[in-house]
Amino acid sequence: MLDSTGMEGHEPTGDSTEQGGGRGRLSKTITTISWWDLTHTLGPILLASAAAIWLTLHFVRPAPPSTITISAGPDGSSFALLAQRYRTILARSGITLRIRPSAGSLQNLKRMRARDSRVDIALVQAGIAPGAASGREGAAHLVSLGTMFYQPLAIFYRAAKPLSRLSQLWGKRLAIGKPGSGTRALALALLAANDITPTAPTRLLDAEGAAARDALLGGQADAIFLTGDSTPPAIIGAMLHARGVRLFDFEQADAYVRRFPYLHRIDIPAGAFDLGEDLPPHPLTLVGPAVELIAHADLHPALVDLLIEAAQEVQGGANLLHAAHVFPNSATYGYPLDSEAARYYRSGDKSFLYRYLPFWLASLLERILVVLVPAFVVLVPGLSYLPKLYGWRVSSRIHRRYGELMALERESLGTLSAERRADLIGRLHEIERAAILRKIPGSHADQLYQLREHIAFVRANLARPKAGGPAAGG
Repeated sequence: MLDSTGMEGHEPTGDSTEQGGGRGRLSKTITTISWWDLTHTLGPILLASAAAIWLTLHFVRPAPPSTITISAGPDGSSFALLAQRYRTILARSGITLRIRPSAGSLQNLKRMRARDSRVDIALVQAGIAPGAASGREGAAHLVSLGTMFYQPLAIFYRAAKPLSRLSQLWGKRLAIGKPGSGTRALALALLAANDITPTAPTRLLDAEGAAARDALLGGQADAIFLTGDSTPPAIIGAMLHARGVRLFDFEQADAYVRRFPYLHRIDIPAGAFDLGEDLPPHPLTLVGPAVELIAHADLHPALVDLLIEAAQEVQGGANLLHAAHVFPNSATYGYPLDSEAARYYRSGDKSFLYRYLPFWLASLLERILVVLVPAFVVLVPGLSYLPKLYGWRVSSRIHRRYGELMALERESLGTLSAERRADLIGRLHEIERAAILRKIPGSHADQLYQLREHIAFVRANLARPKAGGPAAGG
């Protein structure tokens, strides 16, 4: 039966109870804010910000370590003395440099390539092939921080007349240094180029440093090979003043430099070693390899800057072997130049924070900025759009009910049986119930009331029989 308003009949008591319950539910539905919608709107923004920060931290290195380890050389050698000077300079920035003695360049390189050596940097003489050091396959994880200095090879010998070619050492007793030293590796390469091999009658001795000096002065060796990677400078200086001992003059230096690209010609003027005693008494020429500071590819960029600065302070001045501002430089021999080192050599300066702030403070601020940048890029714009996104989300829930309402109204077109009409009215009731039960902020209450008015309009149309259709109630 239809009532006087054209609505399909319901029991009056049931209608009033249901409407009263609906009003009660509606009063609970209208709230100041919809926490559900706010959470689902703000959540993606916070997740996106967290993801941006995580990705940034994943690709940006953490704080630089406060302690690093260098593999240098034997105690008292030039390598060890340089490492001690580096340690003093790094300590100013709060970095502790641990020094591990070694036999020389070759052992330094072996340690850098070993998985468990725990060595971060090392002084390595150029010309030592990466394959000569055991350890990890290849040297892809090693980079160069640049050339630090040239290391001259000093060959002292006893002879009645000066020698002009290394081939004249054939059949002699030669002290070429201990296994693991760069001195030995270089001596073997130069002797091999002169067809001198470790076979009789030539005898190769393992003595180096003080032992090599004593062997030459005591007559147990005819010539000794000395470099700073395994010999203290004082011993080399003493050999220059030893009576009856000559320093080999590389008259074929240009040929050696062309054959061995890692070697460099070093011209020594007369009196350079000692003006009072006029040592050497005439100009002579030495050859020597470059020495690189080798590091792991994951060495912190801030430490790269500190190490190059330390090298500039130690080796940047002029001396007997080179002019001022020659070292360190970006030349490399067998290892790629570290990208941060390349930036430093190219720009000649470090980043803004590290330029004006203490190292520890610059490091801290750098990490804070790493977190803040993605937060400002993602979080701040997201929060500025939050009100609009929140309003859109609430409105979309109401608009979704309008879509259901329009679909239901399209189904009601045409002739309807009483059973089909009752089913559509039931679905209409569910649409209204779903809209009321979900909490709506007061700012969108007008949209909710408009939706209920339109639901009432569709309900009235459904209750009204279509022209030519069967009468209500059969």
